[in-house]
Amino acid sequence: MIAGHTTKSELAAELWRNGHVLVRGAAEGIDIAEHRNSIRDATLRLTSEDRAIEVRDTYGKAFLQVTNLWHRGDTVKRFVFEKRFAQIAADLLGVEKVRLYHDQALFKEAGGGRTPWHQDKFYWPLDTDKMITMWMPLVDIDDAMGLIRFASGSHLDGPIESVEISDESEVIYTRYVAEKGFAISSPERMSAGDATFHLGWTIHSANENRSTKMREVMTVIYFADGARITEPTSKFQQADLDAWFPNRKPGDLADSDLSPILN
Repeated sequence: MIAGHTTKSELAAELWRNGHVLVRGAAEGIDIAEHRNSIRDATLRLTSEDRAIEVRDTYGKAFLQVTNLWHRGDTVKRFVFEKRFAQIAADLLGVEKVRLYHDQALFKEAGGGRTPWHQDKFYWPLDTDKMITMWMPLVDIDDAMGLIRFASGSHLDGPIESVEISDESEVIYTRYVAEKGFAISSPERMSAGDATFHLGWTIHSANENRSTKMREVMTVIYFADGARITEPTSKFQQADLDAWFPNRKPGDLADSDLSPILN
């Protein structure tokens, strides 16, 4: 069982019904402060963004983004490879084993802009819908800092538009969410070590950071062991194939050295 919840099956049912679930105390027993220091140091050291927020485009204003931090130090690797997180993901997906797709630090600066509505699986050239993103704040956050928001039930519609996260996706998905009448769900606040988990087709976004503090979030994407690579349908999927599954081709098992089993 997970703190604040009754059964794993109830959590899983909520995930597949709504496309997302909030797991309080996901990092119970884990030293989040230690991980936070390492992830923060690596993110601020490795980010290539040095422009003032005012001159960036919408995507650039949304967050400082650094991917595959597990390569950057043992402490960060311990966080990304944490078996507790991977087992929660496996239990939610209803599979025995999950592999790492990639990790990603998403630090929304004070004054940072909105994260446009989008669907993650637009970027992922794998043949399974059993892919899930863990979104975990490393500090306590509230609505003023840009909490994640979900269009509940939107995952059931599958892919909506072939569009990357952008001003265009914000317009398209805002209209779609309104037309379909999806309920918008967002926690009022999250403590460091709480986590949301959402499926690949779940439409989601985040508001701007209206506070004076950095919104420090670490994400890890998991997928069911046994998934295979599909033919890329965009330059973005081709980029992911090249980055995460080198020397693999469509039809191959998604089992590169960069995507180990984590539980």
